Amino acid sequence: MGVTRIPTATPAQASLPGFEPEPERIDSLYLAILPPAPAAAQIESLAKQLRGEHGLKGNPLERERLHVSLHYLGGYAGLPQAIVSAARSAAASMALPAFEIVFDRVGSVARGQRSQPLMLLGGAGMTALNQFQHALGLALRKTGLGRWATARFTPQLTLLYDDRSLEQTIEPIAWIAQEFVLVHGMVGQSRHEVIGRWPLRK
Repeated sequence: MGVTRIPTATPAQASLPGFEPEPERIDSLYLAILPPAPAAAQIESLAKQLRGEHGLKGNPLERERLHVSLHYLGGYAGLPQAIVSAARSAAASMALPAFEIVFDRVGSVARGQRSQPLMLLGGAGMTALNQFQHALGLALRKTGLGRWATARFTPQLTLLYDDRSLEQTIEPIAWIAQEFVLVHGMVGQSRHEVIGRWPLRK
């Protein structure tokens, strides 16, 4: 199985010239759905449009980083093979059909930080995604990962981070989710890697 690398932005660090510390590495894991290339291009274009129209300062996320998070599986010092194995088992047990994802608005989500995420959000058109996320959570519980099975779920996709808040409807952005993935994020090394892919039934 090939590995897909998804670059991420590296956070700025204060350091003395010539004494730059090694960035702290945190290995995170999460299950997600990635938008296909046409939808990713639409999302990227929308983020740039909103940034220009509303004077936002945050940079849009790179197209390769766009994803709909299903379940976050924790942060670790090193890749935990037992967690990876259990997540793979849960994912492999899923036998649900492909479904449509529809985002029809954007909104800022306050998370107790100055720079808040501006996200794509959906409504009634997300029933199938909600059902899939719930079923995947049940599968995680069966493999011993119940602590990471998110009960409260709001379908969303981060566009950028900015100090200003924004809420508005948009022309719907939709695609058919035909697979989901397991991602290994390496904070401090500016990389995310897809380490597992599972197709949905057609």
